[in-house]
Amino acid sequence: MITVFRADRVAVDGAERPAAVVVEGERIVAVLPKETDVGGARDVLLGVDEVLLPGLVDTHVHVNEPGRTEWEGFATATRAAAAGGVTTIVDMPLNSLPPTVDVAALEVKRKAADGQCSVDVGFWGGAVPGNAGELRALHEAGVFGVKCFLIDSGVPEFPPLLDPEPALREVASFDGLLIAHAEDGDLVTAAHGRRYADFVASRPAAAEDSAIAGLLRAAAATGARVHVVHLSSASALPELAAARAAGVRVSVETCPHYLALTAEEVPDGDTRFKCCPPVRGEDNRDALWAGLADGTIDMVVSDHSPCTPDLKSLETGDFGQAWGGIASLQLGLPVVWTEARRRGHSLAEVVRWMAERPAALVGLGRKGRIAAGCDADLAVLAPDATFTVGELHHRSPLTPYAGRELHGVVRATWLRGHPVDGDDPRGRLLTRGEH
Repeated sequence: MITVFRADRVAVDGAERPAAVVVEGERIVAVLPKETDVGGARDVLLGVDEVLLPGLVDTHVHVNEPGRTEWEGFATATRAAAAGGVTTIVDMPLNSLPPTVDVAALEVKRKAADGQCSVDVGFWGGAVPGNAGELRALHEAGVFGVKCFLIDSGVPEFPPLLDPEPALREVASFDGLLIAHAEDGDLVTAAHGRRYADFVASRPAAAEDSAIAGLLRAAAATGARVHVVHLSSASALPELAAARAAGVRVSVETCPHYLALTAEEVPDGDTRFKCCPPVRGEDNRDALWAGLADGTIDMVVSDHSPCTPDLKSLETGDFGQAWGGIASLQLGLPVVWTEARRRGHSLAEVVRWMAERPAALVGLGRKGRIAAGCDADLAVLAPDATFTVGELHHRSPLTPYAGRELHGVVRATWLRGHPVDGDDPRGRLLTRGEH
């Protein structure tokens, strides 16, 4: 069966243009002028207000299954992803039980996911004290890299690497990738109470900056490839740019909440906004956008990290007690697009940040682009349409975006040539090197 998607606006090669995207089976086989006749094909004609995008790739998702499936699970997370135009996710190694710190745990995770997924799913491994000998085996078993924390992770079964250099030397030996939650615990203090300003002060930008500087020194010493997750401190950008210019193999992500929210707007006691590192001030947000624009920040991914409502401590509003994580997988595209359009950025730029570059980070060469040979992972977006955030597919109903009006309505999502249907999960479990 050949299907042709015809639209006046198709995100191709870093721009938008009219095109006919020809899909045969699971792959895109050609991108042609819009009116090209393709004999015997079934046409899917987009509306004049719609844009055809590549399916987004979100490389920072905490699914939490097995073990904490009441927080989130593969069925609910992947339905939420598809509803938000995301066709590939990569699952983090912690918050599930067991954590993905060896091959046996990876197999437990893959078995839990099998048959439940509405989108394609890959996996990160974990780097914790004492498991350096497991990292090569995890790499060979197909994880896309290994995640470490340089500070307490919030769950006891995934302790921090206070010295990442031994793990980096091991990762460098097989040219793998280490991704790091970078905060310096010596500069973080215990948080208490309802005042959001006190919580931000307890996890200052200096804690991020210090940990990132140490990670960059270790990466330079070992030659390892490193990736900084969920950057919230814009003051780290000059050092990151300098390290990259000096030859350190470092990439950087930030998240929708750091680009859309500001500390000034967070109500005291509203722990739906709590994440670690925290949402900072408006000037910091502006500087993060500048870092995206100049390329110091490579990509935008969700850090979707939900929990059960009781763990958010909404009754007390105590930021010290509440779980730190924001549920946003379904909303990443409209959240980022709403702010990007206000700042004069194009939809093509958003596609680069949220599809092409995350796919490149993990080596998924057939994902994140509309081009011949790529998987037919597609999203239909009405960029000027608005909606008010209400009920979501996430298992957790709590999000700081509740009640917000956002631009960008995802009207359809296609995975490898098939429309996504939550009742017929077609998602595959991905391994490094197969794409």
